[in-house]
Amino acid sequence: MHLCKRIFCGFGLLALLASASASAADDVLKRSFCVFDPVGANGPLFNVMKSIRPTAMGWGVDLDLRAYTDEKIAAEDFKAGQCDSVLLTGTRAREFNEFTGSIEALGALTSESQMRMLLRTLAQPNAASLLRRDNYEIVGILPAGSIYLFIRDRKNDAVDKLQGKKIATLDYDNAAVTMVRHVGASVVGANSANFAGKFNNGSVDMAYAPAVAYTPLELYKGVEPHGGIYSYKLGQMTFQIINRSDRFPDGYGDKSRAHAFSRVDDAYELIRTAEAEIPAAVWMHPTDVQVKEYDRMLRDVRLSLKDAGTYDARALKLMRAIRCKDEPTRAECALAAE
Repeated sequence: MHLCKRIFCGFGLLALLASASASAADDVLKRSFCVFDPVGANGPLFNVMKSIRPTAMGWGVDLDLRAYTDEKIAAEDFKAGQCDSVLLTGTRAREFNEFTGSIEALGALTSESQMRMLLRTLAQPNAASLLRRDNYEIVGILPAGSIYLFIRDRKNDAVDKLQGKKIATLDYDNAAVTMVRHVGASVVGANSANFAGKFNNGSVDMAYAPAVAYTPLELYKGVEPHGGIYSYKLGQMTFQIINRSDRFPDGYGDKSRAHAFSRVDDAYELIRTAEAEIPAAVWMHPTDVQVKEYDRMLRDVRLSLKDAGTYDARALKLMRAIRCKDEPTRAECALAAE
C-alpha cells in the first residue's frame, strides 16, 4: 500500500509539474519574426537571428523565424501585419524610422570605430525615443560593414570617369538614385535579389555592396578579370530589427537593443574575415586627391538629401559629431553645415 501511495503521489507530482509547465508556456508570447537573408534559411543572417531565440524566450517571447530572400516582400508582409518583427537593411528600414534609416547616409560614417560609437550611443535607454515612430520600434542594429563600389573595369576609378556608366541602383533608395544621377551615371534599377546578377553578367558597369556580399553573391564573377573593388567607403551598411511595439511586452525593446549591441564584436569578426578573404590584388586604392573629391561629392549629395527630407537632420548632426571626434582634423569640422 505504501508503494501504491508513492506511485500515485508521484503521478500527482508529475501532474502538478506538467500543469505548471503548461501555465508557463501559456505565459510565453508567440510572435513571428520575418528575416531577410539573400541566401535564405541556410544563410548567415538567418543563423545569427536563430541564436537570439533562446534569449527572447527568457524575456517571455517565442520567436517563430521565417526566412525571406526578397527584402521587398519581407517589408510588405511586415507592413501588412503578417510579421510581428522583421530584419531589414537600414535602407529599407528608413520607411519605418527616418533616424536609423539615415545611418547608411552617404559618407556619414567612415570607419568601424565611428560605427561603434554610434551603436553604443543608440543602445543606451535614453536614446529609445529616437528609435520609435508610431507603432514601429527599432530593437536592434547590427553592422554589415563598409559599402564599396564594385567595378568591372579598373579604369573607372575617379568621379569624372563615372559619367555615362551604368550602375545597378536600388530603385527604392532615393539617396542612391540621387548620387548616381549627381555624377552623371546611368541608373539601372535593381533590388537586393538581382543587383548581383546584373553586375556579374555585364548588364551594368558597377554595383555597390559590402565585402560580406563578395563570396555568397559571387561578385567575383563580375570583378574578374579586369575589374576590382574601390576601397573608398561610401557608407556603412546595417541590418535592423523592427518590431510592432504593441505586440511585445514592455521593456522588450531595451533588452533586445542591449543584446544586439553585445553581438557587435561577432558581427565585425565576420566583416573582417570577409574583407580579408578578398584577394589583395582585387582592391583598388584611391589617391588622396580622389578621396577628397569623393568626400566633397558625398557631402554635397548628403546635404541635398537632408534638405529634401530623405535623411534625418538629427542623425546627420550626430554622425558629424562622431566623425569629428574620431578625426578632428577633417576640413568639415570647421563648418556647421550638418
